[in-house]
Amino acid sequence: MAGGNIEHIQLNNTDPWKDVDGERSSLKTTHPFLGDPAVRQALNLLVDRGSVQEQIYGRTGIATANFLNAPSKFQSKNTRWEFNVDKANQILDAGGWKRGADGIRAKDGKQLKLVYQTSINAPRQKNQQIVKQACAKAGIEVELKSVVASVYFSSDPANPDTYTHFYTDIQMYTTTMTQPDPGLFMNQFTSREVAGKANKWQGRNITRWRSAEYDKLYQAAETELDPVKRAALFIAMNDLVIKHVVVIPVVFRPRVAAISNRLKDAAQSGWDSDFWNLRNWSKA
Repeated sequence: MAGGNIEHIQLNNTDPWKDVDGERSSLKTTHPFLGDPAVRQALNLLVDRGSVQEQIYGRTGIATANFLNAPSKFQSKNTRWEFNVDKANQILDAGGWKRGADGIRAKDGKQLKLVYQTSINAPRQKNQQIVKQACAKAGIEVELKSVVASVYFSSDPANPDTYTHFYTDIQMYTTTMTQPDPGLFMNQFTSREVAGKANKWQGRNITRWRSAEYDKLYQAAETELDPVKRAALFIAMNDLVIKHVVVIPVVFRPRVAAISNRLKDAAQSGWDSDFWNLRNWSKA
């Protein structure tokens, strides 16, 4: 059933390896190399979404270039995904990232070495390996980190390995879209969800990306009553996120359910419980 869940890779806009005022990934820092558009563009070309769909998810994970994929009226037709190691190498060469004797690219004393974390889950570890192998061909060294799911998705503020702390360079998980209206789903890129008390991070903007242009689009969507114009605003938000490689969408994940062929009227929804229409079920 169609829903809006998306397996994606997030790129950290702050420095997870520097401690500022007792906080890692502080808003007062910038990432040492992911702030370079060339690096972000190269990484976007090094995620083999086609192989991830074919070898890992099949029909349960559809390769996509969009973060916002459903309902269909909100899905952008302006984006394309591409897997191209040669082009990634060309972009990094042009950006001044030169290979060292060890094969790892570097610029201004900074090597392209990153830590890529996700939860322990067989498909995700396979996905990590696909990305790591492609990155190695482009002179980017990737260290894989896998965290037990109960720890990774914990709400414990003292746990440094949660996805919300984001104390690595990139990370991957599925973010869920709980309703067909994208308002709540897309607020995870607004700056107001970043700056909190004492300028410390809080809210749903886990990548710590800040864009006045995005905020303006989101605020306009909050008051726009024309459904066509409102859909255009959300498409523009998606395109801005993809253009700046804030995240790298991997596969769009429709909800999966098995239903007996003897059941009648067991209609399923990508936005609700499998049993939302239970009162109308009957046996054939």
